[in-house]
Amino acid sequence: MRCAGRHLRSPRKRRRRRRDRAACPDTAEGIPADSRHPPTRVWHPRGVSTQPVPAQAPTATLDKKKSIILGIIGLAFIVLIFWKVIPQIGSYSDAASALRGMSTVSILLIAASVVLYLLAYGLPFMAAAPGLKFWRSEQTNQAAFAISNGIPGGGAVGLAVQFGMLTSFRITPTAATAAITAVGLWSTFVTLGLPILGVVALAASGQGSQAHTGVAVLGLGILVAAVTMFVLVMRSERLATAVGRFGNALIKPVRGRIKALAHVDLVGPITKFRGDMYGLLKSRWAWITGAQLAVSLTQFLILYVALRGVEAQDGKHTSVLVVFAAFAISQLGLMVPITPGGLGTVDAAMIALMVSFGVSNGDATAADLVWRATSYIPQIIIGIIAIALWYRKAGQVLASVSGRVGGDGTPASH
Repeated sequence: MRCAGRHLRSPRKRRRRRRDRAACPDTAEGIPADSRHPPTRVWHPRGVSTQPVPAQAPTATLDKKKSIILGIIGLAFIVLIFWKVIPQIGSYSDAASALRGMSTVSILLIAASVVLYLLAYGLPFMAAAPGLKFWRSEQTNQAAFAISNGIPGGGAVGLAVQFGMLTSFRITPTAATAAITAVGLWSTFVTLGLPILGVVALAASGQGSQAHTGVAVLGLGILVAAVTMFVLVMRSERLATAVGRFGNALIKPVRGRIKALAHVDLVGPITKFRGDMYGLLKSRWAWITGAQLAVSLTQFLILYVALRGVEAQDGKHTSVLVVFAAFAISQLGLMVPITPGGLGTVDAAMIALMVSFGVSNGDATAADLVWRATSYIPQIIIGIIAIALWYRKAGQVLASVSGRVGGDGTPASH
């Protein structure tokens, strides 16, 4: 039976067309579904099957009780750090005096560096999901920042929102998962690598010590081991399988003691991870690396410009290598999962390091407060706006689709 009909005018032919449509449920208006609209080209990473994949969105369940507990703990630590710890290593009164004396030029330079940082924050998902426009990439990253840093325990929700945004932007589920994973991995690699670069910068400035060198060597060893393992997984499926078996051997002694590990087999997840990520990373690893470095370096630029602004009043000039060392080493505070975004932990470490490197208490505190306020608050605001705009647009699209399609999946009658 023919399912594709022409524009028929007689009542008898129209009745025949209706019978044809009833016999062919995959058509609408007598025209095959695949021929009504040209297929939308959706980016898909090379090396990953284009067949439908049961990709799962990150779980967006938020445990209210856990969030409240984490929020109370995090808030307590933030208050403790800013109320008790920072005054011991910095000076709020001196910081206030330094900020009041900052010139207009310094304020404009800080504003310009903040704009650069916000622009750089839109680059990672452009690099990890080719074809994604800048604003959509910015939306995705800033929305996740606002959720992860504004809601205690909101990391999983942030990942789910990223997945929802990317798929709504016509990125396939598999490609969206790969992009989110790549951006997260590279962010971790950069966070681990920055302290090593910081110690190198400190040594180049002449202020390094054996203790700093020892920490750098230890950190470098951990980073090299992690990157080597990652490269082996990506290099071939055989090596990925070998890494999975090696992981199984490592956890074998504790399988009997930890119930959750009793039936864990790492070979399958690792080889699947390679299959999902290989095509993307083979062609885009350099772009992703550059994007993540741009985010970190522009964030450092805010701190450096702020410090130069408060030091200019006294004619001081701290070496850029020393400031970078303080910034880079303090990023280890991000690894302490107590406060969102290292709020407080990174600040205390950064002020202490700058003071130990010769920056005055007031200038170090003032520079850190400017850095924290200008790199944190604007992102929360932009993230909330991004979520609201996306939610509104997604709702309009969903309403439009619901209006065209009935509850049983057939076109709505008019």
